[in-house]
Amino acid sequence: MEQKNAVNPSARPAAPAAPKAAPAAKSSGGASLFAVLVIVLGFIISLLIYKFVLGDPSHFLGNNPENNPKPGDYLGIVYKGGVIVPALMTMLLCVITFSIERALTISKAKGSKSIESFVRGVRQKLNTNDINGAIALCDQQKGSVANVVRAGLKKYQEMGRETTMATDQRVLAIQKEIEESTALELPMLEKNLVIISTIASIATLTGLLGTVFGMIKAFSALAQAGNPDATALATGISEALINTALGIGTSALAIVGYNFFTSKIDELTYSIDEAGFSIIQTFAAQHGAKGQES
Repeated sequence: MEQKNAVNPSARPAAPAAPKAAPAAKSSGGASLFAVLVIVLGFIISLLIYKFVLGDPSHFLGNNPENNPKPGDYLGIVYKGGVIVPALMTMLLCVITFSIERALTISKAKGSKSIESFVRGVRQKLNTNDINGAIALCDQQKGSVANVVRAGLKKYQEMGRETTMATDQRVLAIQKEIEESTALELPMLEKNLVIISTIASIATLTGLLGTVFGMIKAFSALAQAGNPDATALATGISEALINTALGIGTSALAIVGYNFFTSKIDELTYSIDEAGFSIIQTFAAQHGAKGQES
């Protein structure tokens, strides 16, 4: 009976851990809704721009969108890219929107000050065993990195008052707390990046699809009996080149954005690992002797 009573108290604290998944699930649902809204609104805006801006009659000879664009009128030239143009414009708008959203989120995750100076300050406070001072730095810094470090420092204080556990067990408890806090923060940093990476892959393919449609029109004009339709031939080639350019440009922008934000997230992760390592090593150094004596 005594063994059962000893096990149950240690199992009770695990129960409150379940609600931690609720904010993550709620955040994930909000992120999915935001992504859907961006894509739908981007498509609607692209259609409106394609129809009423690019397809405005003033861009074409004789004020007729069926005719060739006026010389040097690039809006009319892009309109001649055909039905694939709105899809490519939607992808471009999504890349721009999600890039801005990721930039704001990652900037907020960094906190109010430089990450390097924050981690350096926390390490200095740990070296002087000023845990409350380190927590105060986290409160000033804010952001995802500070949240993880703060959780580790709170666990540091809790394990410092714990006398029934061995040092190794207390160190593992601190490490587990830091890992759990990191697992809760990282999804917020990485959400919507999968959309950018997907656009980077399919934008070029969509552009090539438009290129194929344009070349089909061009060769259909060549296949006519008698004199080929020069206008239809030029329109088909123009459609092919415009879609190729839009697809490659959108894909290149998405690749640059994805790699940029991934590198920024890696920097934050490295800062979290560095601060977490300092917390664990400091605790092991300052409480190792006590743990061995007990």
